[in-house]
Amino acid sequence: MRPLFHPSVEDVTVEAILHALSDPIRVAIFTEIVGSSCPQNCSNFLEIRDKTIPKSTLSQHLKILREAGLIFGERKGVEMHNTSRCAEIDGRFPGLIASIVNAHNIQSKGNRMRRSHKAKTIRK
Repeated sequence: MRPLFHPSVEDVTVEAILHALSDPIRVAIFTEIVGSSCPQNCSNFLEIRDKTIPKSTLSQHLKILREAGLIFGERKGVEMHNTSRCAEIDGRFPGLIASIVNAHNIQSKGNRMRRSHKAKTIRK
């Protein structure tokens, strides 16, 4: 098997980070990985934001996150375990990842509240 590419922290760029996190599915996946205290298996992300994600699409999303330097992927048998590289990136770009994750969480909470309000309005 071919080794996985993980850029050194010195090669990680703001542009690559912003590109990787510009997709709503990728930022949701990344936020889940960041919020977890243990490595996340790829199959944990087969359903994101109430959408089923095909395995091939999920693999591509994880590859983009990994090649941007946001996550570290490690093969364990047939599974891929993913962890965030927040501490490394924070050393290079202090506060960047925390700001993006916080903004995503605020946006997601607002979206959930709007959907909930809309559902209540429809039921009336």
